[in-house]
Amino acid sequence: MREKLNRQILTTIAKKSYKPARIDELATRLGVRKSQTEEFRQAIDQLHRDGRVLVGEDKTIRLAGRTGSVIGTYRAHSRGFGFVIPIETSQTEDLFIPAEASKGAVTGDLVQASVAYRKHRGRVRVYGQIEKILARGKNKFLGTLFRAANHWIAETDDKVLHRPIIVSDVPINQVRSGDRVIVRITEYPVGQKMLRGVIEKVLGEQGRPEVELQAVIEEFSLPGEFPPAVDKQVDKVVKKFNTQIIPQIQSGKIFRKREDLRDKIIVTIDPADAKDFDDAFHIDVLDDGYELGIHIADVSAFIKYDQAIDNEARERGNSVYLPRKVIPMIPPALSNGLCSLQENQDRLTKTVFIRYDFSGNVVSARFANSVIRSSKRLTYEQASEILAKKKVKVSKKVIELIRNAEHLAKLIFARRYKAGMLHLDLPDVELEFNEQGQVIDAHPADMSFSHTIIEMFMVEANEAAARLLDSYNIPFLRRIHPEPEPKALEQLSEFLKLLGYKIPKNADRKDLQKLLKRVEGKPNSFAVNYAILRTLQRAEYSPKNIGHYALASRHYCHFTSPIRRYPDLTIHRLLDLHLSGKLKKLARSLRETIPELTLLGEHCSLTENKAEQAERQVKETLILELLATHMGDKFEGLITGISSLGPFVRISKYMIEGLIPIAELGDDRWEIDQDKGTIFGRHTKTKIKIGDPIDVQIISVDVISRRLNLAPVRKIEHTKRKKSKKKKRKRRRK
Repeated sequence: MREKLNRQILTTIAKKSYKPARIDELATRLGVRKSQTEEFRQAIDQLHRDGRVLVGEDKTIRLAGRTGSVIGTYRAHSRGFGFVIPIETSQTEDLFIPAEASKGAVTGDLVQASVAYRKHRGRVRVYGQIEKILARGKNKFLGTLFRAANHWIAETDDKVLHRPIIVSDVPINQVRSGDRVIVRITEYPVGQKMLRGVIEKVLGEQGRPEVELQAVIEEFSLPGEFPPAVDKQVDKVVKKFNTQIIPQIQSGKIFRKREDLRDKIIVTIDPADAKDFDDAFHIDVLDDGYELGIHIADVSAFIKYDQAIDNEARERGNSVYLPRKVIPMIPPALSNGLCSLQENQDRLTKTVFIRYDFSGNVVSARFANSVIRSSKRLTYEQASEILAKKKVKVSKKVIELIRNAEHLAKLIFARRYKAGMLHLDLPDVELEFNEQGQVIDAHPADMSFSHTIIEMFMVEANEAAARLLDSYNIPFLRRIHPEPEPKALEQLSEFLKLLGYKIPKNADRKDLQKLLKRVEGKPNSFAVNYAILRTLQRAEYSPKNIGHYALASRHYCHFTSPIRRYPDLTIHRLLDLHLSGKLKKLARSLRETIPELTLLGEHCSLTENKAEQAERQVKETLILELLATHMGDKFEGLITGISSLGPFVRISKYMIEGLIPIAELGDDRWEIDQDKGTIFGRHTKTKIKIGDPIDVQIISVDVISRRLNLAPVRKIEHTKRKKSKKKKRKRRRK
């Protein structure tokens, strides 16, 4: 906790926009709660004694030695050099750090670097030298233990550290070579010295599904069991629900404050393995249009602000969905029980009623606290079968609802698409497991229109919530998506030229829409969709009112998933104030919460990103373990990139990338042009470019470093021509 607090303090005071503030002012700016005040003061005191911050005569806090320096996060490269990514947004260029100037920094460290210049081939080059490491980004790493000469070493994922760790005091009776371990660094490298560390935890034998899953949980410091204080409070919540809320529903007293919607035909549509159902819907067809009712689990009715469950949920930020394991944001008794909109169960909800005309335009929207009873729990597959007019064991009213939902969702999609919404075609990968928990197959996830129905309805509900809160002119935690950087759009334009497509260097949403339509269903569709995704900035949580670029939405927040996202819970609490008539009176005091909201937004964006990385890593590891059993097997692929080592290929079935080493292409003299995205064979005149389909086979898999090496099924052979007899005779005469 102290390391996290130190990093927040240093990151804030390193910005150019920071004006020296006293301890109490800085605490307010960072949204420090009263219960954390003493810990905050101790953190400032320690940073001062360490020489990382200065305390002036006027008691204001500022960064030590800031003049002429760049503050940022260090990112190491496998070849030894690295880059400092500035935290100041006005400094867009990353600062190159030569290997000899890194001063022992590792990826993720917050550093201070001086800027220097040198001449190279007649040109002035900018580079940096790290002056001091302000805060370590990470000191625990996942590794695989090996015996090398007289040492035990932990080989870490080279995408993080790029170097092994020498491990001291290995408990020989408890570990074996090949075990997965968590290592804490005790000595950081300076010059040519090695990293040194100690084993904190032995996870078990490499390759076992439960070991690899636990390895990722440990590596990303994902939360474990809920603390006793939370469990104790959950017991009280469950007791209150059964002794107070259920009797109020049965007697009808609760409907003095909540609308009774239990007679509506309401359904949930979720993945087959889902247990936390936080959204449901119904549709009424009116004389002049439609009324869509979107019902969201009323988590705020169970979790009160700043109590044990709330504090733990805020710290977690979101639920983490890993293959065959969920790490919930709130305890399962609530997430899978009292809050989950289970079939045929009375549940407390917040409902937004959105009225549309027959063209799908929003006419009005209102919010209410409600009680619903889900008529049917549908999977996406079942909903798709209904839309395909296949036989599904559901009532005629449910079938009618799903078909009305399809029609309304298409109208909404058409309206939003006309407004500029971007809809990328990038399906996720779905894993298939056996009873032992091992992956036996994988395939692209279902992307049928049943998913789009829920997506459109949730976007409409989120937008309605943001529109309402904006009408009060108050700050709240929005879901923002900034416009792409001009430089990123230029790079996208240049990349697309390699694939034979032209878009303006300052392309807008309409240009991107036309491009996506043009590549729909084509072999290079993935390459284009992925390139656009990488061009777009990450969506994040913030009180800044800048809208959502990809959704072409001016007002947007997250409201529809309070079981699994903390920002949604903050919106529910504001809606409670709106429904009780208190929000207008509190608007002035709420405007003073921007610093706290900013910090909360940064925290929730960070936990979301961490959860996504963890899920991606688990899936990638499990797929690689599966592919290790398919050595020599042939697969369809697509060239997605060109590097100095060879082309990168995405295997379509497993949606994973591998490298074809240049030597595996065949007998030729290969010329690599990364700028043009091509590899050219001088003798065979063979041209390989991004977007080309290619059949490949697996030649090696390194699960630890997550590397997949491939080879083309048909190597390109070059046969030297025999010299003619005439040429031979001429040479003899000479």
